[in-house]
Amino acid sequence: MGFMKLAKLAWSNLWRQRRRTAITVASIAFTCFLAVIMLGLNDGSWGPVIDTAARIGGGHVTLQHPDYRDKPALSRTVAATAPLLERLRSIPHVSHVLPRIAGQTMLSTTSDSLGAGFVAYDPAQESTDTLQILEAVSQGSLFKTANDPGIILGWRLARNLGAELGTKVVYTLTDKQGEIVSGMARVSGLVKTGSPAIDLGLCFLPIGAVRRTLGYAPDEAVQIAVFVDNYRRSDEIGRRVKSMIDDQTAVLTWKENAPELETMIILKRGGATFFSAFILVLAIAGIFNTLFVSVMERLREFGILLAIGFDGGRLFALVMLESLWLALVGLVAGVAVLAIPYYYLYTVGLDLTNVYASGQQKADIAGVAMSMVIKLDLHYTSAVTIAAAVVFATLLAGLYPAWKAGRVEPVDSIKLV
Repeated sequence: MGFMKLAKLAWSNLWRQRRRTAITVASIAFTCFLAVIMLGLNDGSWGPVIDTAARIGGGHVTLQHPDYRDKPALSRTVAATAPLLERLRSIPHVSHVLPRIAGQTMLSTTSDSLGAGFVAYDPAQESTDTLQILEAVSQGSLFKTANDPGIILGWRLARNLGAELGTKVVYTLTDKQGEIVSGMARVSGLVKTGSPAIDLGLCFLPIGAVRRTLGYAPDEAVQIAVFVDNYRRSDEIGRRVKSMIDDQTAVLTWKENAPELETMIILKRGGATFFSAFILVLAIAGIFNTLFVSVMERLREFGILLAIGFDGGRLFALVMLESLWLALVGLVAGVAVLAIPYYYLYTVGLDLTNVYASGQQKADIAGVAMSMVIKLDLHYTSAVTIAAAVVFATLLAGLYPAWKAGRVEPVDSIKLV
């Protein structure tokens, strides 16, 4: 008997006990449903968080002085020359390449003085795709030029400084020679991101004004932020960038710039994967029961098949094909069950505002604002993993029943009633 005929026979055998098969298919579909929801919500929630971390930090890939990470100082700079920036922009999947100056400053008003982090950027080059504050300004306006006389404060930071729009703020920095230098700006905007770490401890300055205060060259920066079209390509792009530059510049991905965030994501994804695997193990038990009972009920039939010319290998293959059909039908049923919930969670999302963060629209995750509306976005690698795991698990559950069928003794089994 050829493979196609054997597969057709396996399909027929599968539906001889329709209710039992339907229950098993339902368990596989339910397993797929839970796995897709768990892993899809993880893929959909952490992607925006990583992109947000890149937008308020140094990009998905950051170029900086080799010593800056261990000993951050404004004296450790890189040359953001036009040829270098063009070479970086020519890399496939790189969407933006931007020079930035980031560090610590002391902010002073007539009311108080507080330390804060700062990011200096060029408003002519930045957009909402690269800098979060462009969509988070709650009062005032953004900088118009790189030499704008303004400063943008987190709204909590402004409140603690006693500052409002138009208030004069003196920012104090340490320049390349280790000298204390100061600049003066007026509050031109307030940002409200939803992240306490940002709203309370970060301000934004125009890059030209900061370069002038620090005595930097026109193309000098502390960081060169590289943004990619998909954060999953960060490691790949990081390796490409390393191959293009000398050893005098360090290349770091977002994972190295935000290790706390990476650890959080690994733990959360690990938990979702463990839960999905646990549900799959329970499903395997049900699949094994279905196949084993089916084989035991057909021992006499298998004995007759052996007596008329079938061999043990074909019987083994027959039961394994039944397992394969069961897995494929279960996957199709899972897709059918998932279609409407997946579309809803992909387009509308799951609103956790009233469950977490005391009703806030965003929560602080490792210093990054995470939206409380989580949308499902299953990556294709996760989908392939789920499908492969279901097929493998179903075939694994069918191994012993198939082996049992292949070792049937014709004389003994034919006597069974």
